[in-house]
Amino acid sequence: MSQVFQLCILRLSAIGDVCHAVSMVTRIRQHRPDIKITWIIGKIEYQLLQGMLGVEFIVYDKKAGKKAKEEVKHALAGRTFDAMFVMQVALRANLLSTVVKAKRRIGFDWKRSKEGHWLFTNERIEAKKYAHVLEGFMGFADKLGIPEDPNPQWDMPLANTDWEWAKTQTACFGKYAVISPAASKAERNWTVHGYVAVAQHLIEKGYKVVLCGGPGPVDAAISAQILHTPGIITLNLVGKTSLKQMLAVLADAALVIAPDTGPAHMATTMGTPVVGLYAHSNFRRTGPYLSQDHVASVYDIQIKGQKGKDWVYLPWGVRAKGKDLMTYLLVLTVLKKVDQALSELDTE
Repeated sequence: MSQVFQLCILRLSAIGDVCHAVSMVTRIRQHRPDIKITWIIGKIEYQLLQGMLGVEFIVYDKKAGKKAKEEVKHALAGRTFDAMFVMQVALRANLLSTVVKAKRRIGFDWKRSKEGHWLFTNERIEAKKYAHVLEGFMGFADKLGIPEDPNPQWDMPLANTDWEWAKTQTACFGKYAVISPAASKAERNWTVHGYVAVAQHLIEKGYKVVLCGGPGPVDAAISAQILHTPGIITLNLVGKTSLKQMLAVLADAALVIAPDTGPAHMATTMGTPVVGLYAHSNFRRTGPYLSQDHVASVYDIQIKGQKGKDWVYLPWGVRAKGKDLMTYLLVLTVLKKVDQALSELDTE
């Protein structure tokens, strides 16, 4: 009887990147269900993926400091993995990887090996030109010889209680769209005026509008400003859902409008089209993977203005800097993308 192949994945955060990683894990599980997967993951991110079939999770709580590393070490005591995917280049993750015993320690290619990442690995994935983050993650599965899939899939765990909760909230709406207005950094957020204009446009198109977001102060502040305009938001769920409940709400939405933030990628995992709003980062690399044509972006013009070159002549992933870049994203530009996405829904 052949021995089970043991794989350890280290990807702690953030929500969007974890969603991309799920697609790679789904690919492995579909083609090699014999591989036993253990995933070291952040505490918040685990709340989204808890219950994922075929995956053992080891939770790392960064707020616990040194104790968190010791807890992971204790959980893995006596275990040696056939391979480990070190899928995060941050120094904290690199140092955490040292508690894992693995024969093959697979990390990113040389260009992405920042913060001494290469010191903690003994193999590297292939570099890919102009690769989306999700495509870059797929390089890890490639190293194990997992067959490629032309269309990525996501095995996201949702319980019946999550679906039921979401449907209870939106049962009388008919069709609805979600605006998730806040990213982790306020500079990535679009204008309140812009979000209000989009909400009014969606109402004219016959859609109810739902606000979604996390419990943080940035989410609360921008949502409160949007809500100052009466009659445009049918349901405000900002800070009122678990991640799984939010995922179910996003799944049933006709469309999601969001900046560079986790819910945009959560919606993608459920097949919901997303109008992404971008200025600081290249959406070709970090945008909603299945909705690249729907992205409204001023990144290209901003990065050229700052660097003097088009993005194709610059290092992949370079960011534009400035706290007011999103103000250059015109309402008309976003409304055109919304209409494009809705028209495609009508033809399905």
